[in-house]
Amino acid sequence: MSEDMRVALVTGGNRGIGYELVKQLAMNGFKVIMASRDWERGHAAAQKLKASSLDVSFVVMDVSDTESIRQAALTVNEQYGRLDVLINNAGVYLDGNEKLVDMEPSILERTMATNFFGAYHVIRSFLPLMKKHGYGRIINVSSEYGAMSEMSYQGAGAYKLSKLALNGLTQLIAAEIKGDIKINAVDPGWVSSEMGGPSAPKTPTAAAESILWLATIGPEGPNGEFFRDGKRIGW
Repeated sequence: MSEDMRVALVTGGNRGIGYELVKQLAMNGFKVIMASRDWERGHAAAQKLKASSLDVSFVVMDVSDTESIRQAALTVNEQYGRLDVLINNAGVYLDGNEKLVDMEPSILERTMATNFFGAYHVIRSFLPLMKKHGYGRIINVSSEYGAMSEMSYQGAGAYKLSKLALNGLTQLIAAEIKGDIKINAVDPGWVSSEMGGPSAPKTPTAAAESILWLATIGPEGPNGEFFRDGKRIGW
């Protein structure tokens, strides 16, 4: 496999922002692995992009299932032997209108399982592939709801806590990794998707563009930072 070939993986890649990220990476010359927990939807979405002559493959991966992540990492290692870009995009928003202490604890647990532990286990499983080549770009799709200042206001408690934890994870891993491997968090804004709803002002295409510049930053680029629309924002 040639050294100039770049491989990217996007979790939750079969719809919304994830689908746009896969498409735009492939249009920019990446071999892209679309990861989705739903085989049927994921396979269909990948085939649609392949029909446009884009180099997209599909792997089943449920980020709330560590064995599923481990198997996906083994598959990527066997097929490509490398991973240059990892985008943790898979996420859930399960909150209703209840206060955090009044909600069914399983809502918080399920939210953390996907939005925080999912990203943690994916990074942990795929980082060795980056270390092998001494290069990697990890992007955690977060939210302004994960900013510390947001904790002063009630509402969306499970989602907010999951993104706050994801932001902390981004900073901790940035402090730990050596070499030309960078990890950053990005807030895509309010996007018209299944999660954001139809009245959101930003298209998935624009959201993907605001994330993807972090996939190709050079060795002097940022590490352990939080961005929105290409601008650094506070934690």
